[in-house]
Amino acid sequence: MNEKALKVIEAAKSQLGNPYVFGMWGRECTPSVRRRYAGYNPSHKRAIYKACPVLSGKQPNCDGCKWQGKLAFDCRGFIYWCIFQGYGMKLKGGGCTSQWGYKVNWAQQGIIADMPDVVCCVFQRRNGRMQHTGLHIGGGKVIHCSAGVQWGDTSDKAWTHYAIPAGLYTAEEIAAASPAFAAGEGQAVFLLRLGSRGSDVIKLQTALNALGYDCGAADGIFGVKTEAAVRRFQRAQQLAVDGVAGRMTWAAIERALA
Repeated sequence: MNEKALKVIEAAKSQLGNPYVFGMWGRECTPSVRRRYAGYNPSHKRAIYKACPVLSGKQPNCDGCKWQGKLAFDCRGFIYWCIFQGYGMKLKGGGCTSQWGYKVNWAQQGIIADMPDVVCCVFQRRNGRMQHTGLHIGGGKVIHCSAGVQWGDTSDKAWTHYAIPAGLYTAEEIAAASPAFAAGEGQAVFLLRLGSRGSDVIKLQTALNALGYDCGAADGIFGVKTEAAVRRFQRAQQLAVDGVAGRMTWAAIERALA
């Protein structure tokens, strides 16, 4: 950890427990600010109002509200704020997908299985778009803003990709970092079929869900819904359609995630 990375971690930890409001990048949570952002985002208006005791009509003012005086964020606003507070970099892009897509933002990007153990942003890709983002602070621990700023780890939220912010580390520091996952961890290489169970099935289900091939809950049980998702993926990739996740299928999944 260099000094800039430590400051990014400090910024993230300082906001734990603070509220989620769609569209916000670190503004103080007040009824007027929430009302303003609800106007910008009509599809999120109900959720924004519901979470505010004043706007929902539960109480007349902010007295006693746990969020009084706190900063509010959405997921990509949270990582923007943390990185700016840490060392002054301003990530480009108004959403998860656009932040990921601006190459100038990043020193290095890749799939989660290849992530070095450094402070970096993690992303959830689903149906061809980045749907959520958070901050990996090392050791598999993640802080992200979903239902408020909260702890997580690299096994939650189906994280599929990572991106190291430009200027946070030197190229030499990145090259010297140890892998975040042991060899074979973060990606499955075993033959999986109907009836298989365990962590490798969870990895398969998580990857297929991220690519838009619905397996349902990633529960570690290779059932008929997972088999159907594997078959749909194999057909789309012009592979042998047998519903079995072997090396060829895994290689295609890794290419698709990348």
